[in-house]
Amino acid sequence: MQGGLLFAKRILLAALFFCAAFAPAPRNADAQQNYDVIVQNGVAMKTRDGVSLFADIYRPRAEGKFPVILMRTPYDKAANWAVGPAYQMVPHGYVVVVQDVRGRYTSEGEWYPFRHESEDGYDTIEWVAALPYSNGKVGMMGGSYVGATQMLAAIAHPPHLAGICPVVTASNYHDGWTYQGGAFEQWFDQNWTTQLATNTLWRLIAKNTNALVGAPTLPLTQYPSFNYAALPAGAESTQELAPYYLDWLAHPDYDSYWKQWSIEEHFADVQVPALHIGGWYDIFLTGTLRNYQGIKAHGGSEAARNGQRLLVQIGGHAGFGRHIGDVEFGEEALKFPSTTTILAWYDFLFKGVQNEFGNEGAAAGKPVHVFVMGENKYHQQSDWPPPEGKLTRYFLHATASANSLRGDGNLSTTAPKKEIADKFTFDPVNPVPTIGGSLCCDAEHYEPGPRDQRSAENRNDVLVYSTKPMTEDMEVTGPVTLELWAKSSAVDTDFTAKLVDVSPDGFATNLADGILRMRYRDSQEKPGLMNPEQIYKITVDLSATSNVFKKGHLLRLDVSSSNFPRYDRNLNTGAVQSTSKDFVSATNTILHDAEHPSALLVTVMPAKAGQ
Repeated sequence: MQGGLLFAKRILLAALFFCAAFAPAPRNADAQQNYDVIVQNGVAMKTRDGVSLFADIYRPRAEGKFPVILMRTPYDKAANWAVGPAYQMVPHGYVVVVQDVRGRYTSEGEWYPFRHESEDGYDTIEWVAALPYSNGKVGMMGGSYVGATQMLAAIAHPPHLAGICPVVTASNYHDGWTYQGGAFEQWFDQNWTTQLATNTLWRLIAKNTNALVGAPTLPLTQYPSFNYAALPAGAESTQELAPYYLDWLAHPDYDSYWKQWSIEEHFADVQVPALHIGGWYDIFLTGTLRNYQGIKAHGGSEAARNGQRLLVQIGGHAGFGRHIGDVEFGEEALKFPSTTTILAWYDFLFKGVQNEFGNEGAAAGKPVHVFVMGENKYHQQSDWPPPEGKLTRYFLHATASANSLRGDGNLSTTAPKKEIADKFTFDPVNPVPTIGGSLCCDAEHYEPGPRDQRSAENRNDVLVYSTKPMTEDMEVTGPVTLELWAKSSAVDTDFTAKLVDVSPDGFATNLADGILRMRYRDSQEKPGLMNPEQIYKITVDLSATSNVFKKGHLLRLDVSSSNFPRYDRNLNTGAVQSTSKDFVSATNTILHDAEHPSALLVTVMPAKAGQ
């Protein structure tokens, strides 16, 4: 159980750090108020179906009514990461409510991710809005799954929800949470399942703890500490403690199971302003960007469409601070103190305080702030993606072979003519190992973030394409995609891609990556196997980045068919991945000639004056 608590603490401390970034100083007297704190622990409310959920309420010791900031969490409302911010926010004139979601810690009911968060969130928001010391304005805060509780509540549009601050969270709990590009997010899914199951196991033990049951037992040495026959173990424990994990595997396609709680299906139902906070190297980065874009374009009210803000920092679930992975990002990564961003955001929304989220920011027309790696500075943008960026194609080339760093693969903006194809063998028994990247959630056993990729690039089953050294600094900020012309000897396989920044000393820093399971090349709803040796044009989504490739650096692309254990290995047979043991090796081919111009697509920003 201790492992689960440590996991929860890391995730939520990280989320609160993110939601605390980018905070201007308060600009009016109201924001400087300093109330004492009154705490009410274990306050119950009933959901519409009669389940009791319990919350801790922190409020000012003062007469009057105040706006409410609500956090709904599966990670223990009494943990320090939840209690600390409450004591910082209440003195500024807010009521803070932290609630255990259904089936977690002190709250009743059955835990099942996502299932009850819209209705329970709606009921909780309306409950806290009616508290005698609430002024009826309710905002929400928190990250990761705590961000999901915000998004799922927002699409139910409760009348008193007035704003949200979702941090490092997703827009779709199929693609971008449980799966990516059709591949199972194995490292995250299995880690998260194990950590969530610890509290469920604790509840099972507590339910079967009664000394009276064992009291009649003789001899006394045979007294059973707990009155259950046996705890579930192995795969049986997953079935009993985490049945949702097996449901995820049973629904690899984007079907009704996932659509029922997809945020992307319900952007038009979100009617409130939002500050979306994400991070480079965060596992849910794509979801953060899509939530911002989707609500801005399709939100259910003018206030929602005009009220979206985006902040992208460094790290996310991969870590926080100025040093992430193997890279030092400088003092600006620590520029803003914790918790004050939530206060600044809600001071603007609920109190009319003029700050970076208010009229000045809106007048400047730059609601987007991103941390630009390489330069290690924040830039303001008028939108995401930055409209002034130029979509640029870097075409894949090779004269002999692009296999490994020993090959001659290269990238240039010149379209290919007549060139031979590149081939490699993908063996599921010997997959390309994951090296850093957007991992969650067990850094002790697998380190996330930016890491040197050369050990993978030395493998023959990795194709390596590099530009010539940069003659001047070049900023790439925006989506990253790879258009490939590919074929395989198998009926199904994966193609992976990785964008890398190579310094003059050879250090190869991963920036962004992606994967496509070929059965989902046309649709995530209706998979279709390949015809062996047939050429297909595909697109691999590498999410996005913001990075300055400094003078003398190389822009590099790595292409392969595995990234394990971040993603499950494609067994190349076309069989059901979750239940199959059989596998075959696949000979995979990348074409890059005049008829098949495979290319990496990045957004290049205009050069700065004097550069």
